[in-house]
Amino acid sequence: MPTSPDVLAEHTRRLLKTAATLTETDLLAPSLCVGWSRAHVLSHLARNAEGLTRLARAAVDGTGETMYAGEAERSADIESWALLPRSGLLDTLAATAAGLADALARLRPEHDEIQVERTPGGRLFAARALPGLRLREVVYHHVDLLAGFGFDDVEPDLVERYLRSETDAALAQDHEGRAQALLRLARAADPAPPTVSAG
Repeated sequence: MPTSPDVLAEHTRRLLKTAATLTETDLLAPSLCVGWSRAHVLSHLARNAEGLTRLARAAVDGTGETMYAGEAERSADIESWALLPRSGLLDTLAATAAGLADALARLRPEHDEIQVERTPGGRLFAARALPGLRLREVVYHHVDLLAGFGFDDVEPDLVERYLRSETDAALAQDHEGRAQALLRLARAADPAPPTVSAG
């Protein structure tokens, strides 16, 4: 299902509104992403926008750019922007989101099937997927901020789409992977330890 620019713009607006409420102290607090603070999550979202902008250019202009230079470089870049002062991080988050919106607006139907790379020699995906990839990042990581936005604030059709995607991804794994996915789902539904019933 194609991602509406209006839906992406609205979720970006909501993300930026939440980010603006976070203080310097708030940004240092842990997020739902293991090992990442809220600042890391916002830094990642900014770097993600920057990377997807490169992929849009690759599709439209044939630049041959990849989303990231490599996994190590990606991690280092996220760490560097996570250290920015609050104002710098929020300005960067907004600027990269605006730049990506402009880049995505240049995509046309003739670019849909052009293959772009996440890293050199790495995963490929069609340019038509870029808006949807960004929307997923914005929605999921907005939730990860633990700042008052949850999946219950997301449109029902998007929640259904993401649930189906997660289910399909889990079913594509081997038995151990499926078991771990089921455990994560059970914990999310009921974080209390399971009890044994006598029948």
